[in-house]
Amino acid sequence: MKLCITGGGTGGHLMIAEALCEAAVEEGHQIIFIGSTSGQDRKYFEQHSSFSHVYFLQTTGVVNQKGIAKFKALYKVFRAFLQARRILKKHKIKATYSVGGFSAAPASFASLSRFIPLFIHEQNSVEGRLNSLLKRYSKSFISAYDKNSPIQGYPVKEVFYKNARVRDELKTIIFLGGSHGAKAINDLALSVALKLQKMGITIIHQAGESDYERVKKEYETLGVEVELYAFTTDLSQLIVRADLAVSRAGASTLWELTANGCPTFFIPYPYAAGDHQYHNAQFLVKENLGWCERESENLKSKLIKVLKNPQLKEKSQKLLEFPTQDVAKLMIQDVEANIKKRD
Repeated sequence: MKLCITGGGTGGHLMIAEALCEAAVEEGHQIIFIGSTSGQDRKYFEQHSSFSHVYFLQTTGVVNQKGIAKFKALYKVFRAFLQARRILKKHKIKATYSVGGFSAAPASFASLSRFIPLFIHEQNSVEGRLNSLLKRYSKSFISAYDKNSPIQGYPVKEVFYKNARVRDELKTIIFLGGSHGAKAINDLALSVALKLQKMGITIIHQAGESDYERVKKEYETLGVEVELYAFTTDLSQLIVRADLAVSRAGASTLWELTANGCPTFFIPYPYAAGDHQYHNAQFLVKENLGWCERESENLKSKLIKVLKNPQLKEKSQKLLEFPTQDVAKLMIQDVEANIKKRD
């Protein structure tokens, strides 16, 4: 069966797309990807071998635009919609899976216009605007945070499950600011670097491309050894090595850390739409599976308090019991079942 996966813009959406692609290929399906020239789509999938074809259409976000900029953004979506219709027809696509983000709009609307079944995954605890609009027209709407979701859990790459382990000693800490980096997390890492070094804790740090040079110089000034990255596609291998993470609470990273059993000190991005990162983190914190703090001047003292008594083994064991494995596979099987009923 030929399927289309669409969506992206940020690494969170794209990691779901990758997990779904891997699961679909294992089931013997041929997968194409339709994303955007904006955002992270091209960086992730331009050379991705699992997709038979990849397309990057000229679109930008619409929600945060105003005036003439919003009109131009909508016009780009319309042009991309026409392109997506032709692509779907060319590949004889049987179903489309949207993973959300502005990149998903053209192919999602194109699928509905061609009466191709649309399936949606909502990655956050607060529904995105596009997903809320299209939800009623979808065959299945999957969310790890919704008790009414036909599939419970979150699609995560198999590597996070295969290499999962219980953490029982704090030897390595990883600081994750997301695909673009986060100054608050970078500054926190620098503020505790000397203490971590004295404690014999290895530091892994993804600082983001825009802040990489500043952070590198600061570590050099401090004389602290660090494994520093601007951006990396091998995040899974870094997470596997870590015993504790300090991270934003984007959904994909949150569930990858959970699946791997890595306890996390979450610092939600304060300007996320609907404050969804905070609510994502609270979903775990309420179960005593991690920590969540707003950006503030007290982050250093709060993190140090955690370092003194992280209760790693207890939290790590519970994290490994929390997620549902094979979610991506179950989502693809759901598509197969719906298509059989349709045919």
